[in-house]
Amino acid sequence: MIEIGKMMRSAGLGFALTATVLVGAQQLSAQAIGGHNSNAPVNFDADALDLLDNQNRLVLSGNVVIRQDRLTLRTARATVDYTNNGSLDIQRLTATGGVSVNRGGETVRGDVGIYDFNRRIITLSGNVKVARGSDRLQGGRLVIDLNSGVSSVDSAPNASSSEGGRVSGTFSVPGS
Repeated sequence: MIEIGKMMRSAGLGFALTATVLVGAQQLSAQAIGGHNSNAPVNFDADALDLLDNQNRLVLSGNVVIRQDRLTLRTARATVDYTNNGSLDIQRLTATGGVSVNRGGETVRGDVGIYDFNRRIITLSGNVKVARGSDRLQGGRLVIDLNSGVSSVDSAPNASSSEGGRVSGTFSVPGS
């Protein structure tokens, strides 16, 4: 594990960064839930990092890539809220500026993404689009509960049905 404070003092800001951060205050056995190991370490790369030590927050900007297990998130900017009890434990990650999440053959896109590590919930909102093979799904908000393995999509808030504010999609049918 890399101590962010020491790294920042020795390296300064404005560099491409790769680090590993331990996830979650609950150091339970690493368990794959819904095919994703939410206890796996989180690795990130960015053009720049600002450490807001008095707020227990990191701000990553510029071509941000965040990886955990087989999940990869890409965004323009991400804010990482953490606790520091001898190790840096992520509590919440907020991605803005267009968010793309890939896992295997599945891609999810949205305007904003939030990963709550304590509740183990990932939420994408704003122009959400899900693609898996030839299957497509669109909506206003996607909530993935890593505890239960249940995902739900709802329509965009404040969108009238005449403007297409409903959840829509296309699913493939097996050939005969």
